[in-house]
Amino acid sequence: MKKLIPILIVFVVSLQSCRDTQRHELLASKVDSDASFFSSMESNRQWPSYRGYYASGYLDDVNLPDSFNIETSHNVKWTVDVPGLGLSCPVIWDDRVFITTAVGEQDQEGYRTGMYGDIEPVEDSSEHVWKVYCIDKSTGEIRWEQDACRGVPQVKRHPKSSHANTTVATDGKHVVVFLGSEGLYCYSVEGDLLWKRDFGLINSAWHVVESAEWEFCSSPVIFQDKVIIQADALNTAFVAVLDLFTGETIWRKERDEITGWCTPNIYFDDDKPRLTVNGYKHRGAYDLGSGEEIWKMSGGGDVPIPTPVVWKDLIYFNSAHGRHAPLMAVKNSVTGEIPYPDNDSLPGDDFAWFYDRSGAYMTSVLVYDSLLYRLQWNGNLACFDARSGEEIYSHTVNPSSFIACPVAADGRIYMVSEDGDLYITQAGREYRLLHRIPLGEVSLVTPGISEGMIILRTASKLIAVSST
Repeated sequence: MKKLIPILIVFVVSLQSCRDTQRHELLASKVDSDASFFSSMESNRQWPSYRGYYASGYLDDVNLPDSFNIETSHNVKWTVDVPGLGLSCPVIWDDRVFITTAVGEQDQEGYRTGMYGDIEPVEDSSEHVWKVYCIDKSTGEIRWEQDACRGVPQVKRHPKSSHANTTVATDGKHVVVFLGSEGLYCYSVEGDLLWKRDFGLINSAWHVVESAEWEFCSSPVIFQDKVIIQADALNTAFVAVLDLFTGETIWRKERDEITGWCTPNIYFDDDKPRLTVNGYKHRGAYDLGSGEEIWKMSGGGDVPIPTPVVWKDLIYFNSAHGRHAPLMAVKNSVTGEIPYPDNDSLPGDDFAWFYDRSGAYMTSVLVYDSLLYRLQWNGNLACFDARSGEEIYSHTVNPSSFIACPVAADGRIYMVSEDGDLYITQAGREYRLLHRIPLGEVSLVTPGISEGMIILRTASKLIAVSST
């Protein structure tokens, strides 16, 4: 019998590995149309990249606690101290949580909160170490950490920014980290470096004042064994699709674009997968397989930051800064070059609806249960009918400042203010504040949601909230 035990252990481990492989292949293979894309969005239980499943920003049936208290540790499962500065959002796959940070020798200024117009970057030329952490979801223990690179940052950061802004992407086997000028890295889920790429200097500086360097902030996306990246900067602008297993370029398209901080996304037109990007001069989409440009549009806010969000047959874009602050729903069947609408009431057949002055500067929208929520920097939350664009309500959550995006779970909307307060409102057609919960310090990061847990990141900590 004793001789059989090792054999049984090997058999069980092999069986589990086989099941994990089959599950991964099933998830990858079944997403091949707009219908399967959204059914997968409803059934997928992971939070694999920026704002969860393809930036959808929600996960239901997770049984989050009604409230919690940081000071008393009520419903706080664990807290982890995170060195340095980083604004990467928590990414969660099964029992693992992934974040990044940049630890500088002299950069101790922290984050400057509030609404202001100062454009000067933080002056710091000290050596930094860019770190990737894998944290056990159940215990908060660090499973592994890797130093992705070390050196003086090639681009300065904004006072609200860090040198580790981008969120990682994982498919349960790979962990992809894009650090802009400091490179693109792919690790195994166990922390082994599989490959890396160097794209040279990506100078994320404001095109109006070139000395206003604000650091890179476009997160990678994994889809169908591909890595998708967008890099719109002062000295370069491109979108590229890479092989997930090797890092080799499948295709790359140069873009006539100003500096932006937008994360790309995926949508389907029937059975045709598209890569969609936000921008000022070049908002639009590419064929995922070939890189062929499908449609293009220019105009809007001239500091593009939010990511496109997809729901059914619509793609939602918003941006702000300058004369325009658009919020729009573009049909997924659009092709060719489309003009920026002259007015809200007659945007054209390529749009479901359009508003020229309703967009947000910093945050991506949330589409949840057929309603669209837009949170502005000044704390104004507006709710729209996602299909018609009808504005249902507009309410100030708090007259402070918000740059973290709203997320949702089980009929509730979660919003984090820069001051470090979590606001929980009831989802639906009537505004109702349920809780305001202090986090103990400033927070500029969108939360991550998993089974029974919401994970929040403050200036120096990662906080897991759970009642189990």
